[in-house]
Amino acid sequence: MLWYGGDHNPEQWPPEVWEQDAELMRAAGVTLVTVGVFSWAELEPEPGRFRFEWLDRVLGSLHDAGVGVCLATPTAAPPPWFAMAHPDAMPVRADGTPVAHGSRDTYCVCAPAYQEAAARITRAVAERYARHPALRLWHVHNEYGTWCHCDHVAAAFRRWLRDRHGTLEALNEAWTTAFWSQRYAAWDQITPPRATQYLPNPSQVLDFRRFLSDAMLGHFLAQKAVLRELSPGVPVTTNFAFGSWVPVDPWRWAAEVDVVALDHYPGDRGTAAEEVAFAADLARGWAGGRQWLLMEQAAGVVYTGPRMLAKRPGEITLHSLSHIARGSAGAMFFQWRASRGGAELWHGGMVPHAGPDSRVHREIQELGRLLPSLAELRTRGPVSIGARAAILWDAQSWWALEAPAFPSSELRYLDAVRQAHRVLWHAGVPVDFAHAGQDLSAYDVVIVPSLYLIGDADAGRLAAYVDGGGTLVVSYFSGIADEHARVRLGGYPGALRDLLGVRADEFLPLDTPVPVRLDGGPHATGTVWSERLEPRGASVIGAYTGGDLAGLPAVTRHVVGAGQAFYVSTRLDDTAYGHVLTTAGLSPSPVPHGVELIRRRGAGEDWLFALNHSPGPRTLPADGTDAFTGARISGPVTLPPRGHTVLRVRQEGQETATKASGGEGANG
Repeated sequence: MLWYGGDHNPEQWPPEVWEQDAELMRAAGVTLVTVGVFSWAELEPEPGRFRFEWLDRVLGSLHDAGVGVCLATPTAAPPPWFAMAHPDAMPVRADGTPVAHGSRDTYCVCAPAYQEAAARITRAVAERYARHPALRLWHVHNEYGTWCHCDHVAAAFRRWLRDRHGTLEALNEAWTTAFWSQRYAAWDQITPPRATQYLPNPSQVLDFRRFLSDAMLGHFLAQKAVLRELSPGVPVTTNFAFGSWVPVDPWRWAAEVDVVALDHYPGDRGTAAEEVAFAADLARGWAGGRQWLLMEQAAGVVYTGPRMLAKRPGEITLHSLSHIARGSAGAMFFQWRASRGGAELWHGGMVPHAGPDSRVHREIQELGRLLPSLAELRTRGPVSIGARAAILWDAQSWWALEAPAFPSSELRYLDAVRQAHRVLWHAGVPVDFAHAGQDLSAYDVVIVPSLYLIGDADAGRLAAYVDGGGTLVVSYFSGIADEHARVRLGGYPGALRDLLGVRADEFLPLDTPVPVRLDGGPHATGTVWSERLEPRGASVIGAYTGGDLAGLPAVTRHVVGAGQAFYVSTRLDDTAYGHVLTTAGLSPSPVPHGVELIRRRGAGEDWLFALNHSPGPRTLPADGTDAFTGARISGPVTLPPRGHTVLRVRQEGQETATKASGGEGANG
């Protein structure tokens, strides 16, 4: 069966509500709930004294209702007694300000007292529940990401730097410490990048984020070892959060979790569908084609920052199905019941404040009735959506570009990656995420958005991919620096100059749009960035027609061996960028405007998810079996506004949904 449910926080409610919740979950088709994420103070009210009776009762009622449990270690929220006993284990900000208890995530992951306390509560929970019949999955911690700059961190950072660089001489070279008299003569002179007079050393900042990722991974692995010892065979995971504040590199972590788990909250209701697709494709990439799990999403709202906007009717189901189509083993939410108090009392719930007699909960019930028809997807092997294209994702380039003092503050890595994915999503072209160190030969086209950092080995792999017949599309500000964030000399785009057949000797950041003419393409504009580009073997397929670069190349193509490499030296508008991708071999799919089609590959047959994100009906031809009703369908299918269908269809090559009525281009 698919996992369906969400975070359940019974400690917030009286016991009579626990029984009601178990019955409501049974009625809604819930199969899994996450319990205990923030319950440390309830489980260990005093150091070494444990109180499990309440949790025994909760897990028993869930098991009786047929609901499985994803049991969490509660280490993301230490209780008040811990903060009082161990003030040195509280996080310290870069400016030296200690952070007081009073919220979640208030700990230093490197503090010995915190590590000991976390190990103790983890072992106690595991000893109590390792063989509980409701246990399905272990959930370690929650959304790793708490920064700290204290002395415990400083000592651990130095040890990590010794392991990474070996000698002080190597570190000084990697960090270019000759600049501003920063050369270190002893390891104990090195601190975390704390608040300083002016700009920090970017190489130090980058290494510190790498260190934090590894330090948090070490904390996860310590808990995983305890859980594995006491409950071998039960999968162990933690939930990845997504944001520029998160110092976790999922590529590095993915091999250590049994299930890649993602928390995802779109930030704009108007673009929520494309944001969901982006996050789900990214999670599938991190998982390396394994099934993964959507651990958290909001049940009824979109958090935009200034306000919480209600999801429109049907969108809870559409977003959940989009994740499942892209490889999620289910659909989970935060949280089951909306809180009546506390810091997140206005966070949505599967049971909102209005209770089960509400639009949101009725849609939750309807989704619960649909998902058993897709249960076969839970037992499938590797997940594929038949992508011929891949986008390179590199968290460390993202981190590096977060530093200050770049030539333009508008050089944002995530913007470049999202544009590549967005353009392909609207064109109906399926895409995977990949990294430069993996085998890319299965992809016809690989897109490289603003890959600021790249080592020599990875640059060589990209060159070999193109030489072997692949197509590379590289966007501005790629190949600029090595893995230590040192600029590569000799002209831009640095490590990729020869592969792309171009050289730039000057950057010209843009404060106003400039026109660009593309061969055979639409009128185009370039924003954010431009470069004084000289072809060195590449042919010009687009030129600037205004501004200081009028007449100079904007987009180029270089034939290398059996393949080709494109370079886009400015941020084109989406239409023009789509034209470049079409020229590279990625043609739009002819499906109705506003309809998203995802073909999840199977053994002998595929599952075709058709999701209508538009406010009007959409019609498309189909030939397959309705996964929900079992009815055979051959002919036009009309999707209602924000409606959906899932068909079991023959393998690709015997097409089921081709030319469709109602508009040009996919996904709106």
